[in-house]
Amino acid sequence: MNRVADMICALIGTDKVEMVPVKSATAADFERFDQIIFGISTVGKETWDGKPAKTDWGIFLPEVSKGNFAGKKVAIFGLGDHITYAASFVDFIGLLAGELKKADATLYGQVPVEGYEFEESEAVADGLFAGLPIDEDFEPEKTPERIKNWIALLQRDFDF
Repeated sequence: MNRVADMICALIGTDKVEMVPVKSATAADFERFDQIIFGISTVGKETWDGKPAKTDWGIFLPEVSKGNFAGKKVAIFGLGDHITYAASFVDFIGLLAGELKKADATLYGQVPVEGYEFEESEAVADGLFAGLPIDEDFEPEKTPERIKNWIALLQRDFDF
């Protein structure tokens, strides 16, 4: 996750980005920014087992529903494993996107499914992922180009 976040930060410009770890973030952090990029990792087996998630994101997700995202530009990137979890590839991007939409966020950076191999994903609607999927486990060689293309897409709407 950190490698991908660092690559995104470097392309945008480290002087234009404040990275806030989910572990220490609260709904109040949302108020400070007009443009927010969320980075999420694979949620793990406990999510699919229905057990309460004790991950940083599992603990943080309720904070999203407390935020007011009206008028804010929001994008999501997420890490996933398209081989082991082909039937649920980057589902958490879709879950987070749904929560953000309920909180009046405007989402940017949707990515076409072309070029990705997977069976199903809750992150897909109308042939687009709700954010940028990255598979560092099985396709790390594709990460730099995917990030570069995604940042170019975001630059149309984000001020950086």
